[in-house]
Amino acid sequence: MNTRQTAPPNPATPFSNRRFVVGISGASGAPYATRLLDQLLSHGHEVHLVVSEYGKRLLLDEMGISKLNLESLAPQLAQSSDAEIYQNRLIIHPNKDVGAVIASGSFLCDGMIIIPCSSTSLGAIATGAGSNLLTRAAAVTLKERRPLILVHRESPLSLIDIENMRTITLAGGIIAPANPGLYLQPQSVDDLVDFVVGKALDLVKVDHELDTRWTG
Repeated sequence: MNTRQTAPPNPATPFSNRRFVVGISGASGAPYATRLLDQLLSHGHEVHLVVSEYGKRLLLDEMGISKLNLESLAPQLAQSSDAEIYQNRLIIHPNKDVGAVIASGSFLCDGMIIIPCSSTSLGAIATGAGSNLLTRAAAVTLKERRPLILVHRESPLSLIDIENMRTITLAGGIIAPANPGLYLQPQSVDDLVDFVVGKALDLVKVDHELDTRWTG
């Protein structure tokens, strides 16, 4: 479990006017998701979150999170003096609400990150299935030519997974497997989590202070 705490800016970082959709599906890697939320919110970005049913099970099994709210997903931010600011930056959408705003191409955002992304969600996105909000929002992201980052975690890969990754890549998405590098000599699980989250942030061009880059 990722136990690292990040002190939120004081006062809170001004709203950045950048907006991201974050999806959580049912592959192992809940700490990646909560760390990403912490980073996006604390740096002033607006986050629209959608969690699949298996994603909810994932959060419960791996981190004991039973409620989708700021208090559970980013407790340090919720306990800060600027909690109301962070609360207003986090908008949570039910996965069954396929009519939610993030399912529309007219909803302007700076990209979508699904972290972690299961092979089931990967396959649904590759076939254009929009039976739930997570996959429909991903389809919209692709058709609008916005960044779609899929942090796939499952291993080993079947040929079906590989072909689905190929299809999504050809459509403009980016497959970013949750494979932390060891060249920075990580000392904890937190370091490994930060490496993966830092890569995802780099792909949507979000500045951060995570120690994830090789400097030679």
